[in-house]
Amino acid sequence: MNVQHGCPFSVPRRFPIMKPLLFNWSNLRAQLIVALSALVGLIGLGTVVYHYLEGWTWLDSFYFSVCTVTTLGYGDLVPTSEATRLFTAVYVLLGVSVAFTALGIIGASYLRRSQEILLNLQANSTGAHRKPQ
Repeated sequence: MNVQHGCPFSVPRRFPIMKPLLFNWSNLRAQLIVALSALVGLIGLGTVVYHYLEGWTWLDSFYFSVCTVTTLGYGDLVPTSEATRLFTAVYVLLGVSVAFTALGIIGASYLRRSQEILLNLQANSTGAHRKPQ
């Protein structure tokens, strides 16, 4: 154990086996992929659960999952069993958070790309050349 100044946690330890698992979260493309994957996975999970718990068709289950995650709530389909209502309560809390985060990341990606295009157009009109980041 490395002890400096009486504290056993002064020197950070390196874990080389963890390096391939680390992700560069500052990369907007990586965030976009993770957010969309989480959103698709969550809607898929809801579709499967509603299909088996409520006995709805796959299309109705998908429709209800999307309406629930996006907070549309038309009211044409409603959970009838206690298990489905309990699942829906947790699903809404998780789903809305994931959906709005994913939509925010998609919006940020679009705005960043638009800004890069405008900066390149501006640089080309002045004769300077700007490399995208």
